[in-house]
Amino acid sequence: MADMPGAEPAEQAPRFLAIILLVSVLVVATCGLIYELLAGTLASYLLGDSVTQFSTVIGTYLFAMGVGSWLSRFVREDELGAFIRIEILIALIGGWSAAGLFLLFPLVYDFRVPLYALVLAIGIFVGLEIPLLIRILRHRFALRELVSNVLTYDYVGALIASLLFPLVLVPWLGMMRTGFVFGLANVAVAIALLVSLRRSRRIAFDLITAGLVAAALLAGLAYAERLQRWSEVAFYGEPVIYARSTPYQRVVLTRRGSDLRLYLNGNLQFSSRDEYRYHEALVWPVLGRVADPRAVLILGGGDGLAAREVLRDPRVRSVTLVDLDPEMTRLFRDTPQLAALNRGSLASPKLRVINDDAFQWVRRERARFDAVIVDFPDPTEFSLGKLYTESFYREVARLLAPSGMMTVQSTSPLVAPRSYWTVASTLEAAGLSSRGYHAYVPSFGEWGFTLAAHRPISDAVSLPAGLRFLTPSSERLMFDFPPDMARRPTPVNRLDNQALVRSFAAEWGGYEG
Repeated sequence: MADMPGAEPAEQAPRFLAIILLVSVLVVATCGLIYELLAGTLASYLLGDSVTQFSTVIGTYLFAMGVGSWLSRFVREDELGAFIRIEILIALIGGWSAAGLFLLFPLVYDFRVPLYALVLAIGIFVGLEIPLLIRILRHRFALRELVSNVLTYDYVGALIASLLFPLVLVPWLGMMRTGFVFGLANVAVAIALLVSLRRSRRIAFDLITAGLVAAALLAGLAYAERLQRWSEVAFYGEPVIYARSTPYQRVVLTRRGSDLRLYLNGNLQFSSRDEYRYHEALVWPVLGRVADPRAVLILGGGDGLAAREVLRDPRVRSVTLVDLDPEMTRLFRDTPQLAALNRGSLASPKLRVINDDAFQWVRRERARFDAVIVDFPDPTEFSLGKLYTESFYREVARLLAPSGMMTVQSTSPLVAPRSYWTVASTLEAAGLSSRGYHAYVPSFGEWGFTLAAHRPISDAVSLPAGLRFLTPSSERLMFDFPPDMARRPTPVNRLDNQALVRSFAAEWGGYEG
């Protein structure tokens, strides 16, 4: 009997289906890990402490996969149909996961509830996939070949995801678009399988469902930028004028009236209305105590605002600024409005910008500096906490000239006194003398800094005319600490204990401002 028009040879369809199923293993593994990485990255961006967030997200996800694998035993018939429907469901949930979490964050009281509910749901469905695929393919391959093929494609997919996510997806697509793209990959697998089964009588509903999910994902992809802006406006409560995810952080600029604000990973870095208070307090107690600050090192400070203050001193001959993120230094150098704020400091011929990990750079550097300004973000996670450790300060001390001095931004001595004084304890453990001081910055409240040097630090200071905040008398008052901010016993922050990150999370986590 002749084949019906359009029908495939009898042996070709099973072979084609087997190929699609093996490719599905690769896609499933890649998509599953991408959703896991999205959840972990979002949690670290929005909640801080990346080690804790990634650890708990990965643990929850793997546990959920185990639950899904166990539940697969209850699928006793139509394994292929169940697999296709699971793919469609994962495409919808996983594809919209990043957008949904961003949109929910400013609306829910405890963000961890929807976060871990989503991780559990995706993990359970992903855990169902591989056992079902093995059962579907069991009649098409010998057991040894089957296990080898499935695990090979699974591990290769994991490698692809782990390389693509930090190097391509986050910097070029952003997290929302990444979710939508891989959701479309999941639904493409489902549609490919449905097309290969087009002679079946039960595919119409699944095809329609897959089409609707694909349309929802395409709509999300098209409006991803708008969704991101909506979520960030709701989160910050201010109009967002710039937002970009770099390989290192989420950079957001907002403006309300004349007030321009910079946020990194959701944490306020400055407000243009009062940043001069912070940066004068950061820079001038050091420069005013160094007799001849010819060579100055700035660690962090990619916005160029600390460099602006340093370059006001005519004694300064050269400034080296080390900041990890080239997007930050490019943005604040090349954007006219931002360059006006830092008075073009990042384009100064006296300044050399190095985009590098400060922890690694100070270990390699051999030059000496008369003044060092350490202006890192708060130690909200272990990757930042390493920049506040005894090991790091010992390397910075090696670069500090015998008569030189350094200052470290050290969080709030009022909100987080244990964290604040841990910085002093750590500097002293690195062999330096330390002296704390604080200033009121309206955007941050009472904020703390720590001077450090190879010698005792004197009261004598010389300040230039024209500063908007500091005067010799007000500068002296900054070194006075009332009882609620007074020094207390604190541990030394080391690489192997990261005591500062833990105390910072505890103190700021319990603060309601």
